[in-house]
Order: sequence, then C-alpha cells, then structure tokens
Amino acid sequence: MSEVKLLFAGPMGAGKTTAIRAISEVEPIATEVANTDLVESAKLETTVAMDYGQLTLDNGDTLRLYGSPGQRRFDFMWRLLADGALGIVVLLDNSRADPLADLEHFVVAFAPMIAAGRVVIAPGRLETHPSPSLDDYLARLDALGHFVPVVPADVRRRDDVLRVLDVLFEQIELAEETESVDGDGDEWLRFVQQARAT
Repeated sequence: MSEVKLLFAGPMGAGKTTAIRAISEVEPIATEVANTDLVESAKLETTVAMDYGQLTLDNGDTLRLYGSPGQRRFDFMWRLLADGALGIVVLLDNSRADPLADLEHFVVAFAPMIAAGRVVIAPGRLETHPSPSLDDYLARLDALGHFVPVVPADVRRRDDVLRVLDVLFEQIELAEETESVDGDGDEWLRFVQQARAT
C-alpha cells in the first residue's frame, strides 16, 4: 500500500476546505481562525496553515488531501505543501472581483507543476456568476503559454470534486506515459489508474 499527496489550492473562499470535506472519509483537520482580512474575503473564518483529509482507494492506497491557505501573505505555505504532491487542484471563485487575476497568480505560483502536467483548474460559482466563462479561463491560460484543463465544480458536491480529480488523474497518467524515464513511472501509472477506478 502506498500514500500519495494531493493539494487543493486557490484564493480565500474558493472552497478548499469544503472540497476536502466533500470527499474525505475522515473528519478533516482544519486550521481555521477568525478572518481579519475582510477586504480579501467576507467569510468569517480562514485557513492559516492547512486543511487535511484522506481518501482510501479500493486497493488500499491512500490519497492524502491537503488544502493550502488562500491568503497571499501565506504563499510561502503553498510551495511547502506542494512539495511532494502528485498533483494540484486550483479552485477559483467566479464571484471574486477578478478571478482571472487569481488564475494568473496561481499559475505563476505552481508553474513547475503545470509544466509537469499535474494541475487542473476548477472554477466555482459559475451558476450565479457566469463571467468569466470557461472559454475566458482557457484563453487566459493560452495567453500565458499553458495548456491546463479547466473543469467547473460545485465543491459542495462530492461527485463534482471526484470529477475534477478524475481529470487530474488523466493529466497525471498522460504525464507519466510521456516522461517515464526514471523507472518509477510504471508504479505511479498503476497508482493513478487505480485512483481513477474508484
């Protein structure tokens, strides 16, 4: 049995804690405190270190689910939490003032993982805030020189979060197939295929 780390990232209020809670089989551990940055977000609490949950696959392997703090002043934590992660889900909130600027910020922060094909972008709240559209996200990513899947998600819904992870696993599988230089590719490929099967 093996353990693999996945990271949920995104700005404050994008739903990282909620997404982990939607799929975790254990009560998530959260480091939430009262939000003192009401300019950034009107939510009452915010994550200051990380969230943590886990999901066991059918073969006994464990996905360790980490959520990063969303405030930019904690961006040093993003790199620490991304270290050793198999992949990253960047959650975005379409109700924020400038979600495309948020996208750019996280694309820069996780550029190495994007280059490795291990990131998926998941905008939320599109039903109440349809702009920017999915095409707008794809156009901005293209302008930045990146091809990254964009999958809409309501992070309160388990099926939506699992669909985002399925797309992430497809990305990782493709990356493993094209890179498999280090000899660990086959083991990772088996893990990703098993994860997709759950």
